[in-house]
Amino acid sequence: MDLKDLQFLIRSKLEDGRLPRDRFSTVGASPGVGEKCDACETLITKSQLIVEGISPARGRGRSRFEFHVRCFQAWDDETRPKS
Repeated sequence: MDLKDLQFLIRSKLEDGRLPRDRFSTVGASPGVGEKCDACETLITKSQLIVEGISPARGRGRSRFEFHVRCFQAWDDETRPKS
């Protein structure tokens, strides 16, 4: 997925509450084990890193989110306060 499509998808998920707008209270990274990325919805393989974030606000009853590194960076860019 190219970056523009990924940004559009993330914006859409932010608008409808599938992804949190709030910054994560805790962030960690580890090797993937086949989780589905909450941003792009593709699998995070063992050869990729997973970025896991814990949101202080529970969006749709969830507080834990998992991303590819690139997807996390795109989510982070979209949720960072604009100056």
